Amino acid sequence: MSRNSPINTANMRAFALSANFALLFWVGLWHGYLSPHPHINPYALTVAWLIPLLLPLPGILAGKPYTHAWANFVLMLYFLHALTLLYADEGERWLALAELILTSFAFVGNTVYARLKGRDMGLKLPRLSSVEKKERERFGK
Repeated sequence: MSRNSPINTANMRAFALSANFALLFWVGLWHGYLSPHPHINPYALTVAWLIPLLLPLPGILAGKPYTHAWANFVLMLYFLHALTLLYADEGERWLALAELILTSFAFVGNTVYARLKGRDMGLKLPRLSSVEKKERERFGK
């Protein structure tokens, strides 16, 4: 991709950061203010929902591609939560839809940024065929 392309490392970093912060804000707003749980302390529940999103935040702020990649595993919790509520809870369906969209944006942003930044750093996985060829040459098979 060219430097003038809208999909470059800097733009994807901004997109990933924006999506991660938007999800962080949305989850806090949802569980703390818009629809607090009637039987559980809403502040404790909000903190419990925010902690997994805060774990990869230092590496994401530092722009580490590896952290962006593994943060997607954390995002799957929110993705599954949103899908479950879309199906099961009619009252919070619109809240879950917003969570699903933000989680999807964060996932795509993290994935593309990690890939582009990894390429910029020269970190790429070799093709399987070239690895197999080197192994055949090395072991004489």
